[in-house]
Amino acid sequence: MTDWARVRAGGFAVPDDRPLDELVGELSGMLRSPDPAVRDGQAYSTLATWIGKGVLSTEQLRALGDEMVSRFGDEEIQARTFAPLILDSIVSAGVFEPAWVPPFERWYVAEEDLRGYDPKLGWLHAMAHGSDLLGALALVPAVEPVEMLRLGIGRLLTPTEHVMQDLEDDRLGFALSAALTRPDLSAADATSWLDPAVRAISMHTSGGIAPESSNTLRTLRVVYAMVDNGVVLDREKPPVQVPRRDAIKAKLVEVFHAATPYYF
Repeated sequence: MTDWARVRAGGFAVPDDRPLDELVGELSGMLRSPDPAVRDGQAYSTLATWIGKGVLSTEQLRALGDEMVSRFGDEEIQARTFAPLILDSIVSAGVFEPAWVPPFERWYVAEEDLRGYDPKLGWLHAMAHGSDLLGALALVPAVEPVEMLRLGIGRLLTPTEHVMQDLEDDRLGFALSAALTRPDLSAADATSWLDPAVRAISMHTSGGIAPESSNTLRTLRVVYAMVDNGVVLDREKPPVQVPRRDAIKAKLVEVFHAATPYYF
């Protein structure tokens, strides 16, 4: 086996004593490890770096993407939640397969284990890791942006006991905002994805607001701020202004009004 801690310490240089396919296969297997030092500190960091630097060929990226998609049905939570991180890297590198989208959508809405940090397993973060992939897919021309908007609001409104923390709301808010920058998003689709939020939040009782409604409101406040100020898709370029900005902001205020009409 390769000394991956040494590879990391050496700036992630690719070892030259084994074929690249073997190295990638070993790293992929390590992504299922319950040891966060192995999974996160070595496997993920190495693969993400190599993908970003163009070390893997298009064929290797497609094969790795297919393998990650199969992980959405894995019995281990850490395997499921690190799959979207690698897919995010792959899609961001310009490799995309339409067949990857439906399995991701099914997993993201249905995942019940929403733990962020676990003392033994380390970072799991299904909500945040899934949002990173959602944001990457939202910028792929072959993906309908409204599909990602509906996926994001569906995830938010799915009943849960989990209250977002560790910037999960910011990460999903950014992903949704990225989808809203798409110029091909129709006027109707730019706002209609918020209708389920208006209905759901209008139904909350005086006994307290449900966690999913709280998660939704907090995330959509992030969206409002980004829509208002522009979305930073590239740190070396100015923020991208959101088409139909005023209509989207007005619809977001409608959501907020449903929760606290005395403030709006």
